[in-house]
Amino acid sequence: MDRRTFFRTSAAAAIAGAGGLPAPALSQGAGARTLRFVPQANLANFDPIWGTQYVVRNASALVWDTLYGLDDKLEPRRQMVEGEEVSADGKTWTFRLREGLRWHDGEPVRAADCVASLNRWAVRDGMGQMLRAIQEELVAVDDRSFRWRLKQPYPKMLLALGKTNTPMAFMMPERLARTDPFQQITEFVGSGPMRFLRNEWVPGARAVFTRFEQYRPRAEPASWLAGGKQINFDRLEWVIMPDPATASAALQNGEIDWWETPLTDLVPQLRRSRNITVDIADPLGNIGSFRFNHLHEPFSDVRARRAVAMALNQEDYMRAVVGDEGSLWQTSASFFTPGTPLYTEAGGDILKGPRNIEGAKALLREAGYKGQPITVLVAQDQAPLKAMGEVTNSLLGAIGMNVDFVATDWGTVGQRRASKAPPGQGGWHVFHTWHAGADCTNPATQIQIRANGDGAWFGWPSDRAVEAARDRWFEAADLEAEKAAVAEMNRELWRHVTYVPTGFYKTFQAWRRNVTGVVGGPIPFFWGVSKS
Repeated sequence: MDRRTFFRTSAAAAIAGAGGLPAPALSQGAGARTLRFVPQANLANFDPIWGTQYVVRNASALVWDTLYGLDDKLEPRRQMVEGEEVSADGKTWTFRLREGLRWHDGEPVRAADCVASLNRWAVRDGMGQMLRAIQEELVAVDDRSFRWRLKQPYPKMLLALGKTNTPMAFMMPERLARTDPFQQITEFVGSGPMRFLRNEWVPGARAVFTRFEQYRPRAEPASWLAGGKQINFDRLEWVIMPDPATASAALQNGEIDWWETPLTDLVPQLRRSRNITVDIADPLGNIGSFRFNHLHEPFSDVRARRAVAMALNQEDYMRAVVGDEGSLWQTSASFFTPGTPLYTEAGGDILKGPRNIEGAKALLREAGYKGQPITVLVAQDQAPLKAMGEVTNSLLGAIGMNVDFVATDWGTVGQRRASKAPPGQGGWHVFHTWHAGADCTNPATQIQIRANGDGAWFGWPSDRAVEAARDRWFEAADLEAEKAAVAEMNRELWRHVTYVPTGFYKTFQAWRRNVTGVVGGPIPFFWGVSKS
């Protein structure tokens, strides 16, 4: 039985046996004030600075607010701040907070909280690291104002503070923000529109949020992470359902209200229901990622990484992830989002044309590969990653590699990929993920293309030419100069084979028709959503 047949029959069985699914425990009236949401993955940890998982960021956007937020035009707008001043030489930024901001414990938001939060964030974030390198001081001026003085101008300051890619610059109370950025926080107090109910958190089952009555939305209409974040329900339950057939049945039966990532194979069935709306989740889509560990053999040798690139067929990956509907995916020899101003395929010839299996085998021999197990971490509770992992299993086998296929959950992948230990001692060689198209529009917001060694993202690539090309983009005076720098960077990324994109694709989201206000974007935006 093939994958699509399995999911169709599983979904039908689940619907037929829907009486066996757990019924909502709330009364009808209470249910109308509760929104039940199935997220992309289990919320296994809850620290948006410690890690970079999208599911953690998405939950964090409810609890912790940001100084600025990107709108649907990818422009940063004021969020927690009332205003900012920049000195004539561009080296000193002074920010003033909005009046009346409160933490969930009732304490006022102070400038000292923001200073501590920025200090913690800057250790882990690429743009934050750049700011740290040129920082002279970051200090609170008074309870509502703080000053960031730099050694040189940093024109992309507002993008750094408002960007959607992980880790985002979330503001926390000073006591939490003083936590070592390489250790997880254990208290979850924010100033965002919803409070996190830690006593109801059951990892692997559910996470619960309630509306924060003292939250003060901005007056402007909401637009992605900017504007007034108005919450129109009392309680939000994230219900963890890793089995797509179960989630599909629950949505059709009204036991859940919104499903973030319905499997493409189940979409036709969902569309036949008069009670369900299905639409593209994010018009900017996603870029799949085959991520190498550069610290350990064989992928510490660029020839081994090139062997994978010359054998990898993006079409195989995309059909496995989203099926045969060509409007949902495309091959792309780029590390940047198709259809955006900086898109380029410069240097990407290695990914084009007929796949060269024999050439890949020869390169592996040159790299000294001698048949040692290749540890591939594959999250089974993320349909796109499970599909990519299965293709990779076949690919690596075809070029003569001995695959140690570690089938696990996304939370475990998130923990294990942070380990620099040898693969046979708890480390890894390969894992799959994806990067939202909104995060791949420019070099500043891409954590995955950094090649600064220990400061780089998981896999820890190190290459001066990649970093130099990135620096040239930051120094670019106009769009044409930016395009030239990005073309150079794309070439250097392919020369170094920092990682291999597995293709560009879009996914769906689905919700009950009695839920209104759902919009597409890189994050599920709950503000403005209502349930009747």
